[in-house]
Amino acid sequence: MDDEDADYMEEDDFEYSGSGSGGDDGNGGEDDLENRYYLAKGKKEEDPEAALKDFKSIVEAEKEKAEWGFKALKQSTKLLYLVLHRPAQALETYRQLLTYTKSAVTRNYSEKTINNILDYVGGGKGGKVEVDVLEKFYEATRTALKEAKNERLSVKTNLKLAKLWLDRGEYSRLKRLLADLQASTQQGGDEDQSAKGTLLQEIYALEIQMYNETKNYKKLKEIYYASAQVTSAISHPRVVGVIKECGGKMWMREKQWERASEDFFSSFHNYDEAGSPQRIQVLKYLVLAYLLMGSEIDPFDSQETKPYKSNPQIKAVTDLVTAYQRREVHEAEKILRENQSTFTDDPFIKSYIGDLLRALRTQYLIALIKPYTRLDLSFLARQLNIEKAEVEEILIGLILEGKVEGRIDQVAQRLELDKHQILEKRRYQALDQWTATLENIHAAVVNKTAGRGGGGPDPFDFEGPRWRLE
Repeated sequence: MDDEDADYMEEDDFEYSGSGSGGDDGNGGEDDLENRYYLAKGKKEEDPEAALKDFKSIVEAEKEKAEWGFKALKQSTKLLYLVLHRPAQALETYRQLLTYTKSAVTRNYSEKTINNILDYVGGGKGGKVEVDVLEKFYEATRTALKEAKNERLSVKTNLKLAKLWLDRGEYSRLKRLLADLQASTQQGGDEDQSAKGTLLQEIYALEIQMYNETKNYKKLKEIYYASAQVTSAISHPRVVGVIKECGGKMWMREKQWERASEDFFSSFHNYDEAGSPQRIQVLKYLVLAYLLMGSEIDPFDSQETKPYKSNPQIKAVTDLVTAYQRREVHEAEKILRENQSTFTDDPFIKSYIGDLLRALRTQYLIALIKPYTRLDLSFLARQLNIEKAEVEEILIGLILEGKVEGRIDQVAQRLELDKHQILEKRRYQALDQWTATLENIHAAVVNKTAGRGGGGPDPFDFEGPRWRLE
């Protein structure tokens, strides 16, 4: 058994130690059961079968359900599941343990024990997952909690199971469980709207992740907007982080880079507040959105992101931002090639590498052609290290968007820039600006004259008495 298992088996064992009356009837007294319990624990490493037998005798020795029987059943369940690999027997001892939660131990202690056992059975702490057995453990838990009317732990248990089904891709099971959780938010009165709102947000966070994984983007958008309508929740920042991360990905698919950057920033901020390691990955998504929308703002200038600028996990990202701002397209391509784990190993980032390179090449191309009146497409292709067809496609887009004034000579395979048209456009723009300035001056003079209170004539009114010609 590894150190983590050993640490887990030790936890809480002293919570109730010495709490009894100290009486000893020679068979099942408090002190006697305590001693037998620790003797049994001492055998679990070298002789788990003997330890299991001793734990069983402790349960049988208790005249009424109490703490040492609960502890013995806890140890028996873990020994059977983790060490002896008898899941069916482990389930039986676990069911027996659940009957102790009504009165034998405190609610907090029982909840902690149940959560930890479910974590092991679910593989969250190194245990091997057997889905059918796992479902039986959760079903036994839900039944016991319903009988004990422990609604709070029942909901927490269902949320834990829902997260497990999500991680394992068991979407049909997840949908059924989420439907049950949704129904629970409709029950009861209006006395605790805050708790219901908080639960609803957690459900939405699970749903939005499910629809993101299954690529049901229509439902994802529907849940995203529904989550924004929940105003009574006291949401955990981790939950908000999940919703906003999926929202950012949704906007990215629609190429709404600015809205994506807003959601990614909110997600990063919430993950950071929750201490979630996912904040680093979302920070990469945030930078990607900034670059794709062509922002000149350094995403690491904000108070929230600045501390992460020197983080080794995102050094490649900061280098990419620097290359982009300097229009060093070849350096950016090199950074992308040499940092596979940061960029292309993430499926989401990988899907936007093409858009990112296009944005970089577009900015580089605009700066490159500025001094010229005509350029061969083959020259531009060599400069960008791409095919002529791709250069032509980028240029057509720039011409249609009005970012480049010119045309492409298909026969000569050449870009011809209309410098005369550019100068004329600038001249007309200057005239428009001059006219607007004169109109503003005129309006200011009229307002000043009217504000004297004397009702004097407008100096520009040539039909007034001062300027009238007889």
